[in-house]
Amino acid sequence: MSKIKIGIIGGSGYTAGELLRLLIHHPNAEIDFVFSTTNAGKPLHVAHADLIGDTELLFTDKVNPEVDVLFLCLGHGRSKAFLEANVFSKNTKVIDLGNDFRLMADKKFQDRDFIYGLPELNKEAIVNAKNIANPGCFATAIQLGLLPLAKAEKIIEAVHVNATTGSTGAGVSPGATTHFSWRDNNFSSYRVFSHQHLGEINQSIQQLQESHKTPIFFIPNRGNFSKGIYATLYTKFDGNVEQAIKLYKDFYKNAEFTVISETPISLKQVVNTNKCILHIEVKDGMILITSVIDNLIKGAAGQAVHNMNLMFGLDEKTGLNLKSSGF
Repeated sequence: MSKIKIGIIGGSGYTAGELLRLLIHHPNAEIDFVFSTTNAGKPLHVAHADLIGDTELLFTDKVNPEVDVLFLCLGHGRSKAFLEANVFSKNTKVIDLGNDFRLMADKKFQDRDFIYGLPELNKEAIVNAKNIANPGCFATAIQLGLLPLAKAEKIIEAVHVNATTGSTGAGVSPGATTHFSWRDNNFSSYRVFSHQHLGEINQSIQQLQESHKTPIFFIPNRGNFSKGIYATLYTKFDGNVEQAIKLYKDFYKNAEFTVISETPISLKQVVNTNKCILHIEVKDGMILITSVIDNLIKGAAGQAVHNMNLMFGLDEKTGLNLKSSGF
């Protein structure tokens, strides 16, 4: 099989940096161009210092419309504008890491039809897809915690979610809440009950449980660490812990990257990997699901590469056999 020729748009951000690290070492990938108007002509390591010595590629302000797959790593709301301004071959597959095409109301754009790219939910559709809307990071962690319940139609009362993300979740551009002096030894909530990922979360739950009408109360938090999402979710549950664990293990039995731990979990188990690890507890008629992911890999770039592997008929784990740092 010839290598997959790849273009990356918006190549200087955190998500693009992780994507580059994965694709440079992917045995079936060849990066054709990395588009960045602010860094055109400069080596990639100007924006991603750890890539020095790994590649001689330069950023460019030109695109090749004939690439096999185009990754869009632009800010939310900017992917549509880019595709309107730049015409690509009908054979070019598009994987958008922004939020432009995640909701059903936005899935059709020009002559492209976007599939929601959560492999644990839509694997068969992804295999045959030409365009993918990559899920959000919080959405990934929360959905993976809820999908087995939805499949069994057991989300019958409100779901409460408390999830904390690292500073990279805010993007590479500095801001008041990413400044080291503010973030260090600090903790805060934001967009309480109104986070933008709730739309795609509810959409996926309703895909499996059409009767789902109960609210999801989501409190997102900013943590004083760089990478990862630690989420806890709880709701009413009619059953015991053994039944709950079986429900989750059965649902994810063919999932390559989502695993159930019967012992308590921590964030470092998943940072720098494409894993989601779930832990289940049941007490007094309530189920508690803990879900941990790396927000930039499983929650963004790694999931995008997973989708690419599925779209091109590769083994799902190709280029994604990553190990966490235990210490």
